[in-house]
Amino acid sequence: MKDIQLTGAEILMRALIDEGVDTLFGYPGGAIMPVYDALYDYRDRLNHILVRHEQAATHAAEGYARVSGRTGVCIVTSGPGATNTVTGVADAMVDSTPMVVITGQVGVQMLGSDAFQEIDVVDIMQPISKWAYQIRSPKDVAWAIHRAFYIAGSGRPGPVVLDFAKNAQVEKAPYEAGTIDFIRSYVPIPPTEKESITQAAALINEAKRPLVLVGQGVELGHAQHELRHFIEKAGLPAGCTLLGLSALPTAHPLNVGMLGMHGSLGSNKKTQECDVLIAVGMRFDDRITGKLSTYARQAKVIHFDIDPSEINKNVRADVAVLGDCKETLAAVTALLRPNSHDEWRESFRPYDEEERAAVIEPQVHPTAGPLRMGEVVRRVSELTGDKAVLVTDVGQNQLMAARYFRFTEPRSIVTSGGMGTMGYGLPAAIGATFGAPDRTVCVFLGDGGLQMSIQEMGTIMEQGAPVKIILLNNNYLGNVRQWQALFFSHRYSFTPMANPDYEKVAEAYHIPALTVTDRDKLDDAIRTMIATPGPFLLQAAVLEEDNVMPMCCPGHDVDDMILTC
Repeated sequence: MKDIQLTGAEILMRALIDEGVDTLFGYPGGAIMPVYDALYDYRDRLNHILVRHEQAATHAAEGYARVSGRTGVCIVTSGPGATNTVTGVADAMVDSTPMVVITGQVGVQMLGSDAFQEIDVVDIMQPISKWAYQIRSPKDVAWAIHRAFYIAGSGRPGPVVLDFAKNAQVEKAPYEAGTIDFIRSYVPIPPTEKESITQAAALINEAKRPLVLVGQGVELGHAQHELRHFIEKAGLPAGCTLLGLSALPTAHPLNVGMLGMHGSLGSNKKTQECDVLIAVGMRFDDRITGKLSTYARQAKVIHFDIDPSEINKNVRADVAVLGDCKETLAAVTALLRPNSHDEWRESFRPYDEEERAAVIEPQVHPTAGPLRMGEVVRRVSELTGDKAVLVTDVGQNQLMAARYFRFTEPRSIVTSGGMGTMGYGLPAAIGATFGAPDRTVCVFLGDGGLQMSIQEMGTIMEQGAPVKIILLNNNYLGNVRQWQALFFSHRYSFTPMANPDYEKVAEAYHIPALTVTDRDKLDDAIRTMIATPGPFLLQAAVLEEDNVMPMCCPGHDVDDMILTC
């Protein structure tokens, strides 16, 4: 095999297959055309999904990765093709999503000449990726691909960008099959200090009011079982971040709800009352902590994380447990004394009841007026057996879905957390259908976010991707309108939306569609959506000036929450 000369483009195909890749998302163009020509001969082994915009390729790869646990892959051309992936790369970096992005580039001999569609991809991508590298020779193709997949998927996952010069695509070199699991000076999993394990266990054993914060790191580390054993042995109440919601079943008796700005009243109030705060695979971002200077000042903090840079970045840790949480959680659990903390757990109940009466019941079980977003979300969840994959766009649709969708399976939430990328939902849902083909994928969108990637209905049409699209249409950029109502005296500056006839748009893409406005027809409409093979668009006309509550306003303490406005 070493003597067989292959083009760099064909080496790329062989290397991808060696890495176990079976699905690619992309869009061809001039500088990547040799790769697409090679791909033509590998269509039996590599399923290429033609998106309608390069940014959608990255989000589809993210959705694929988030539900499958594998590295997503997308291929685009140079210049605008490459720059159109910047948002998706940044999104994947902030949300720790493993992805390899391959961009076309002009030939080495033309670099620096301002050639047609030449752009400095590596310098653009370096600050927002785990690794960015330019492939200039065919002999470096396999070397770069195997390192890219190892870096993207190991340790704290993230995106890697490979800029593939055109000459390296067409010139020839030998290829030797194989992958790698070691790079000198790259330490994806830091060593765990035994002392930190014993210190963490001792703090938890002595705690009277412990609280666990469950982040996406539990999902990324495949540590869902270890988390449950950890909290169940010691009777530890646990709240979840937005991206960590499906790491713990919604109905688990120790699950005290979502954390943060629009989280549960009890979990946020008790954050300010707990004596030991145990963070597992989360980064203490501002949407979780509220005002940092007053956040959990009364508590000893234990921080489990695989990324040393997160320790003490926002919240000082009294004990830092570095390492893979699948291993570190198990190690600490072995030292814990069985406990129940019944009185502490019971103290959450009054807050839960207050929130249920003031917020949840009016949102989920309204008796009059227009449809509410919460009731649509909850009925979709219930009628799919609480087993569907939830994908969201960004805004009120995202927050309502996170609050009222229910989870029984891991890796069941796909949403843009750190970047808050509008337009993410529809392409991410397409990717999720390929990453989890045996599961129902439901994507909740607002009328604003849908129009940012509405062209991906073409991808759904071509692929027959069975995406169940639930459009929560309130004729506003809803989340911005909510902030305008709260903080800008109801001055709705450029947030009302003039919308198209979405049923006709769906019809043009051969996607069955239905609009529901009446509460007594909601269940039948959802059942029709679920029973229809392939994709479906269900438009729900919801209360226009609805608000996501509770809410911790920016700059306020995390427990300073408003229930109505």
